[in-house]
Amino acid sequence: MASTHNSDYSASSIASQFHYTPSYCEENIYLLCKKLCEDGIADVSELFVVFISNENKHIPLWHQKASHRADGIILWDYHVICIQKRKGEFVDRVWDLDTSLPCPSTLSSYVSECIRPSFELFSEFQRVFRIVHAPVFLRYFASDRRHMKDSEGNWTSPPPEYQVIVAEDGTVHNLNQYIDMSSKDLLKDLEQDTINAVFTKQLGVLVGESQLEQFFSCIDSS
Repeated sequence: MASTHNSDYSASSIASQFHYTPSYCEENIYLLCKKLCEDGIADVSELFVVFISNENKHIPLWHQKASHRADGIILWDYHVICIQKRKGEFVDRVWDLDTSLPCPSTLSSYVSECIRPSFELFSEFQRVFRIVHAPVFLRYFASDRRHMKDSEGNWTSPPPEYQVIVAEDGTVHNLNQYIDMSSKDLLKDLEQDTINAVFTKQLGVLVGESQLEQFFSCIDSS
């Protein structure tokens, strides 16, 4: 498997390396997973798709390019990133096509800079993470982009030019299932059985921000 360095996919060249459509982060990450595998940067088994949201669909993230603030903070209804756990390496990587940080960043730096768990948030802004193994995600995810149309059927943001994503079983839209999450459904503990469920469950597992790094440290990457 070929290796890469942050400079290969620098923030300045990210748009030319990957398909990217503003406001369609779930599709951007879907295509990113495929390209990382096609380019030999990752094996699909190393990749995990992570949806970030909460019950209120209001989650703050820092260092986002869509922000108009100096600190890059923005309030998303949901966001999607990819975390790569490379075999034989101790440093996990985050691929976020919307961040102003290097892409990829280390998981520890992404958490400290973009998620900032030490920053006290009101309960309505606390984030939940749905972790889905990429092989499962690429098989089952589907979106016909209905969530990007207003009540009159107009696009709220211009859609990608390529065809919509249809799941292998013919499902045309299930994005709402991925972004529907509650802190009441978080893993109660990070035992090996509950962690391993991420490899089989269509909708993955839910963890809180205090569990995110620990979850990936417990996955066997040998």
